[in-house]
Amino acid sequence: MALSCDLRICGFRLKSEGGSSLAPIFNSAGGTQRLPRLVGKSIAKDIIFTGRRIGGRDAMSLGLVNYCVPAGEAHPKALEIAREINQKGPIAIRMAKRAINEGIDREMVSALDLEEECYEQTLNTKDRLEGLAAFAEKRKPIYTGE
Repeated sequence: MALSCDLRICGFRLKSEGGSSLAPIFNSAGGTQRLPRLVGKSIAKDIIFTGRRIGGRDAMSLGLVNYCVPAGEAHPKALEIAREINQKGPIAIRMAKRAINEGIDREMVSALDLEEECYEQTLNTKDRLEGLAAFAEKRKPIYTGE
């Protein structure tokens, strides 16, 4: 399930906490499709074929997780990241997510067209105007999602 998340956080001691690991990953949960998209085919095959357990630091160095924190700090870190993202314009975040998720499997020209399409959807929004005004006034923007 974690492989389908936008951002992932784990503890430094991932492999020894309760036997957590990414192996065996071959099942109907999508691991054979999600893992290679995160770490590449060769590393995914190594993990899946060998059933190798991945520790927290290794997971981070492989790009499986975005953050690796001491035990008990994953939830506070997740809240910190959520607060940081929440301060950004929700429309811009939504369009950036769409551009990344849909554009990654396209040819570059098509992906750039998608990015432009997503950008254009932010142009006539109140949030964009608020962001510009806040920048000019040197204050934090207050986004409404409109």
